[in-house]
Amino acid sequence: MKSIAVFCGSSNGNSPFIVEVAHQIGKYLAEHNISLVYGGSKIGLMGTVAQAALDANGSIIGVIPEFLKTKEIVNLDISELVVTKNMHERKVIMYERSDAFMIIPGGFGTMDEFFEITTWGQLGLHSKPIGILNVGGYYDALLSQFQVMVDHQLLSVENLSAVLVDDTIEGLITKMNNYIPLPKPKWLNVEGL
Repeated sequence: MKSIAVFCGSSNGNSPFIVEVAHQIGKYLAEHNISLVYGGSKIGLMGTVAQAALDANGSIIGVIPEFLKTKEIVNLDISELVVTKNMHERKVIMYERSDAFMIIPGGFGTMDEFFEITTWGQLGLHSKPIGILNVGGYYDALLSQFQVMVDHQLLSVENLSAVLVDDTIEGLITKMNNYIPLPKPKWLNVEGL
């Protein structure tokens, strides 16, 4: 993998442990020559990941919509800043510039990014690995809900298995590197994708 999009919170939350893990992620990516693709902010967990990557001389691509591009928020110190018209275009650019996706703690925005990119994979629109870094059990309840969906036969075991989960950075990156994509859905005519 040459690049990973990290989806995470625009605030730090109240857990110093989560902030420290966000810092470790940025440092890890830089030290392993993996470009960080992220939301372009200098605040919150996003800013923490980016600053750690910067401090370790990493390559950082920020993607931010025009309406969020204020000097209080946008990170102008990164390698490349892409300004988009809206949130949807931001997700498309992040998808195009990334080889994989890592979800760390965040709120509704992080969930929006996770569910959209996971749905695209389920529909056969991409075959890139998607991983959840379950920092300190942050996503335990969400993972339990996924099993409820499987139990009710509204989510297939195969599609759930395409979401990689680990509680360590190294473990998740290893799973992402070894990821074997699901076959494209037979019920979709997706020639040329």
